[in-house]
Amino acid sequence: MYGIGRFVVIALAVAVLGVAGWRYAAHWRPSPETYPVQGVDVSEANGAVEWPVVAGGGADFAYAVATNGAVQRDWQFEANWQGIAAAGMRRGAVHVWSMCQPAVAQANAFNTVVPRDDEALPAAIDIDAVEGCDAQPERQQLVDAVRQAASMIEAHTGKPVMLRVSRAIERRYDLASAIPRPLWAEGNFFAPDYASRPWRMWRASDRRRIDGVDGTINWDVAAQ
Repeated sequence: MYGIGRFVVIALAVAVLGVAGWRYAAHWRPSPETYPVQGVDVSEANGAVEWPVVAGGGADFAYAVATNGAVQRDWQFEANWQGIAAAGMRRGAVHVWSMCQPAVAQANAFNTVVPRDDEALPAAIDIDAVEGCDAQPERQQLVDAVRQAASMIEAHTGKPVMLRVSRAIERRYDLASAIPRPLWAEGNFFAPDYASRPWRMWRASDRRRIDGVDGTINWDVAAQ
């Protein structure tokens, strides 16, 4: 019985620590003293967002997914794009890259959906593994494709794009050394160092919970 009782006590302690850790992670963000400019990035997966509430919770800017590949438009983009501006926040648009679709078609899709706004933040191309696409192009093929799409988007927006590159993609393709654009890296709770160049933006948590958004949200900080 003593052994069973001890096991129960240990199990309860582990459960309590797990709950405490989850709560801490859900409310954690990098120090504003170290990173004074902080914000969020969203997609249709976040549903309807109450942007004035998000702004009041400490977000200075927001990025919203606009397009995915060559044919898929984020159904929440228009509401997010207008809502971010109405809340007095700076806004930027994201294109989710597909390894399975042509670069020109992807850039055209983004340029059609996202209006030119000289006050907007630089557009971002999000390069990661995408569900439903198993293509694994050679490095030079991917580099050439991203360069082509980036140039087309830049001609539309008038600003250099940012590249949001996942750890796995950067490890395989080393895009940072091949495409000289500002980097948006990812790493929950710990500043990322997997790219060959310093990052301009850091997705510091994909587990944060804030008022104005159902469920978790991506929290980002800008380098000083």
